[in-house]
Amino acid sequence: MTGWNFASAWESIAKVQPDALALAHGDLERSWGELDTRANGLARFLLDAGCDHQASVAFYLYNGPEYIETFFACAKASLVHVNTNYRYGAEELAYLWDNAEAQAVVFHGSFTDIVAELRSRLPQIHTYLWVDDGSAPCPDWAVDYAVACDTPTGGPVEGPEGRSGDDLLLLYTGGTTGMPKGVMWRQDDLLMVTDAKNKVRLPVDPDYEGGGTSPAVIARVTERAGPPSIPACPLMHGTGLFNALTTLTLGGSIVTLTSRRLDIPEMFETIERRNVKSVFIVGDAFARPMLSALDAEPDRWDIGSLRVMISSGVMWSSDTKAGLMEHNPRLLCVDTYGSSEAIGIGSSVSSKDGAAKTASFSLSKSSAVITEDGRLVQPGSGDIGRVGVAGRVPLGYFKDPEKTAATFPTIDGVRYSVPGDFATVEADGSITLLGRGSVCINTGGEKVFPEEVEEALKEHEAADDAIVVGVPDERFGQRVAAVVAVPSGSAVAESDYIDHVKSKLAAYKAPRHVLTVDSLERAANGKIDYKRWTAYAEEKIS
Repeated sequence: MTGWNFASAWESIAKVQPDALALAHGDLERSWGELDTRANGLARFLLDAGCDHQASVAFYLYNGPEYIETFFACAKASLVHVNTNYRYGAEELAYLWDNAEAQAVVFHGSFTDIVAELRSRLPQIHTYLWVDDGSAPCPDWAVDYAVACDTPTGGPVEGPEGRSGDDLLLLYTGGTTGMPKGVMWRQDDLLMVTDAKNKVRLPVDPDYEGGGTSPAVIARVTERAGPPSIPACPLMHGTGLFNALTTLTLGGSIVTLTSRRLDIPEMFETIERRNVKSVFIVGDAFARPMLSALDAEPDRWDIGSLRVMISSGVMWSSDTKAGLMEHNPRLLCVDTYGSSEAIGIGSSVSSKDGAAKTASFSLSKSSAVITEDGRLVQPGSGDIGRVGVAGRVPLGYFKDPEKTAATFPTIDGVRYSVPGDFATVEADGSITLLGRGSVCINTGGEKVFPEEVEEALKEHEAADDAIVVGVPDERFGQRVAAVVAVPSGSAVAESDYIDHVKSKLAAYKAPRHVLTVDSLERAANGKIDYKRWTAYAEEKIS
C-alpha cells in the first residue's frame, strides 16, 4: 500500500455526485461526471500516443477547465504534471521542458507560434495537444485537445503499471541560478498535506489499494461537499494549484475567470453569480486593486457569499485585510506561509474580531526555525534562523542532488524542507519573517533572480557591468531595479536597457528602473556590495 492518488480520490467524488458542478469558466459548466469522462478520454489518448509510465506532461496553459482536466488525466494514467510559466520566453521554455524530460505538451492556441519554434529543439516531445482559444487554427503537427478528450474508454483509465501514491508530480519553481527547478512531490504526500487544514480529514492509511472507490472520500463528500472557489492567481503557480486541489478533494468546484489579466470587475461579478465561498490570491498585488474597486463603488457588487480569502507567496498587509473586511464583515483573511517546497509552515487569520500583524505567522506543529549551525531557535531568544517544516515534504529537486541536500537537511534524525526565508521566533511562539537569505526578488509572487537579469543586461553594448536589486513596491512587494555601469561617453535611454532584457527574458523579469553610474566598484575578488547598491537604488527611485 502506497497511499493516496488524486485520480482515485476524485473518481470516488464523481461516483457519489456525478451531476454536481466541478468546473465553471464563464458560461461553460462541467459536472463531476463530465470531468471524469473527459479526463478518462484524455488519459487514454496520452497512453495510446506512447507516453511512458511517469512520463512528464507540460501544462502550457492559462487558467481554465483544461488545466484541471489534464491534471486529472495525468493522475489517472500515472503521468507527471509539469507546470509551465506562460510568461517564459523561448529559451526558458526549452530549458524547462528539456530538464523535465517532457514527452507531451498541452498548450493554448495563443502559444502556437512559440511552440512551433521549439519543436525541432525538443525531439523527445512526441505529442502536442492544442487547446482552442479562438486565436489560431490547430497546426497540422498537433492534435485538437477536444478530440483527445473524446477518446472512447470502457471506464476508469489506468496505465499498464497501475496507479500509486508514489506517483510523482513536478512543480517547477525558480532556482538560485535563475533556472527553474522541479520540486518532486509524491501524490500521497501532496494530497495529505493539502488536506491537513480541513476540518474533516482523510485517513493517513486509506483502506483501499489506490484504485476503485474510497469509502472515506464518499462519506466526507456525502456529508458536506466542498465550496465553489476561484483561483484568481495562476494555476501554474503553487498557490493556485495547491488550493484548487484542496477544493476538489473536498468535492467542491473550481471557477476560473475568462480574463487572462487580473480583472477585478469580472472577479466580483463571478463571486456574486456563482455564490463563491473562497478566493485564492497572491498578497497585496491582488488585494489592493480589489479594495480600491470596492472603495470606489461599494454598492456595485454583492460579495456577501465570500467566506474566506487565502493568500500565499507575497506580503499581504494588515491594512488591506482590514479594508476588505469592512466590505464583508463575515470574511476571513487567511495568510498562509509556505512555498512550492514547503507547504503549511505557518498561517495567520484575520477577522473583524482581530487582525494579524503583517509578516507575522503562527508556526504549525511540524515547523521550526533553524540556525545556520543546525539548532532550533527558541521563542524569545532573538536568534535568527531559516524557517523549515518537517513531515510530508517533497523528495527533492528533479535531477539536482546538490540543491536537494541543501534545501532538505536532516537535523536530529528529522528531515526538514528549508526553502530559505529567515525569521525570528517571538516569545509567544509566532514568527516574524525577515526575508530571503539570498538576493532573490519577489515581485507580485514571481521570483526574479538578479544574476540572470544581470547577465542579460551585460550583453547590451552600452553596459560594462550591472547589478539588479529589489526595491519596495506598495502593491507588488518589490519591483526590479538595475544599476548599470556604462562606458565613458555612452548615452542610452532607460527604455533601451529594459527592452533589451525583455528580448532575452520574460517581461516580468525586466527592470522597471535603470540607473546608470561610471563603475560598480567590485572588490578584487569580483564580489559586489548588494547592500550598498540596494540602498542607492531605493534612495534614487523613492
